[in-house]
Amino acid sequence: MKVYTKTGDRGETSLFSGGRVGKDHPRIEAYGTVDELNSVLGLLLTTPLTEAAGQRLRAVQSSLFAIGSALADAEGTLEQDASAWATEPIEEWIDDMDAELDELRAFILPGGSQGAALAHMARTVCRRAERRVLAVDGIHHGIVPYLNRLSDSLFVLARAINARFGIADPEWRPRR
Repeated sequence: MKVYTKTGDRGETSLFSGGRVGKDHPRIEAYGTVDELNSVLGLLLTTPLTEAAGQRLRAVQSSLFAIGSALADAEGTLEQDASAWATEPIEEWIDDMDAELDELRAFILPGGSQGAALAHMARTVCRRAERRVLAVDGIHHGIVPYLNRLSDSLFVLARAINARFGIADPEWRPRR
């Protein structure tokens, strides 16, 4: 089987459950952005992380793949495992990381270390994915809360990465 099919050369693509839509269709935008987020997480995984963070991020990547397949299935022909986008594991991860961090007392800018900057990049792509998913009709009700919680976890992860390396989070200071 060849990688290229030429079936999308006119600006349309096939949905998993059948039918063709424009490549700029809200459903395609949604699962394309989820795919982009997954790729940014893959890049983040190439940086120094704790084993626990690496395991969590690989589990998230699997969940994002399940979310992408649910978004590509406009007719609901696949049986979906809603546990793939359960928020409880993400909330536990946030709580675990947050317990080891100093209290947040200022707005912070993305950066500090390369890993933290990539976690912030993933956070912003996650927020965009959440907005794109909201534009799709008939999605599973648990996907948006999962993405919302995931973006929170990526913010806390960025702080945890900086803390691990003894790097202060860059604080935003309004001009006076």
